[in-house]
Amino acid sequence: MAATRARRYRAPLRIRTIDQSKKSVPSRNRGRRQMMNATRHRITAVGLSLLLAAAASPAPAARDKDAGHGQDYRTFHSDGTIEYGDIGDSYTAALVMYLAGNQFMVMEELIRDFQGRNPDIETIYVETIPPGQILKGQLLKQGVIDGTRTSMTPDLFASVNLGHLKKMKAKGKMNQYAIYTHNKLELMVAKGNPKGIRGPEDLGRDDLVQSHPNPLTEGIFKFYGAEMLRDLGLYSKVTGDAKCKGCWAVPGKTWFTQRHHRETPYRIENGQADVGIVWTTEVAYGKAGGRAIDGVPIPAPYNKQDKVGYAIGALNEGRNRANADRFLAYLASDRAQEIYAGYGFIRATPEELVLKPIP
Repeated sequence: MAATRARRYRAPLRIRTIDQSKKSVPSRNRGRRQMMNATRHRITAVGLSLLLAAAASPAPAARDKDAGHGQDYRTFHSDGTIEYGDIGDSYTAALVMYLAGNQFMVMEELIRDFQGRNPDIETIYVETIPPGQILKGQLLKQGVIDGTRTSMTPDLFASVNLGHLKKMKAKGKMNQYAIYTHNKLELMVAKGNPKGIRGPEDLGRDDLVQSHPNPLTEGIFKFYGAEMLRDLGLYSKVTGDAKCKGCWAVPGKTWFTQRHHRETPYRIENGQADVGIVWTTEVAYGKAGGRAIDGVPIPAPYNKQDKVGYAIGALNEGRNRANADRFLAYLASDRAQEIYAGYGFIRATPEELVLKPIP
């Protein structure tokens, strides 16, 4: 049970036990948390370089079990500590953000900088999973993660598809948005590119085993990867027209992931796949961390760089609107844009960073 609450993905970091008496929790989660008191841990953050190296090599048992999914739920504290998998903090943190998962690698540096400028915001809960899963499973209905209910009213929601925010507006839950960064598609391959993959046209080869984001909940594939394959005339061959997740779309040839940014590099490193569609930022992050992967650039317009924009906005029923507004203003700052660019993201224009009504 302890492994699902606070996994030790970063063995080099200092670990100390949390004093539960100093932390308030919603009553609905109290019983579950009391069961976990003896095994929950708080992990002290260190420099970004250590983060990159450690994140690249999570504990083997944890990676085998879930490819690192537990790191997608984090609570950042102003004293420099991070908690993992504490879902109940979605009800109590001073700022709660549900964000498109493919920016997970940016969060520690970004949140550290933001809290350094806003030390009174003592706890920030950040969830980084596919926005389609967030929308359908947590915002439009009550969500449950690892047996714990999760808040339906975070302060901020971000997606790689403005259509998700339009659905929230239609439900009366959001009114404004801004585009704060951009990305593009790339092919991830094994280090050294042993299969000699030259570009997206090679996805039509019969000798490749592929690992792609699923078309149901992962925006990268649903809105962009699938379109690229259709542009190339390869969609049916690569996907078998399957609509599933965590499954073989084409038996033995194309795997659809549950969460691509964790699973595809793992599958490639372990010889379970030869190639996968990912964001270019995920290739850059993996290589910086020493993972056994490489990237094959996808040329425009197939990389969709002119279409991929990250949209964010505040929820009308969020508990911490003032803090949400401060974070939105921070995203428009030169420093925040510089941090995103440092991970391979493409800067937003000043016009895109201005809040405007959701169409």
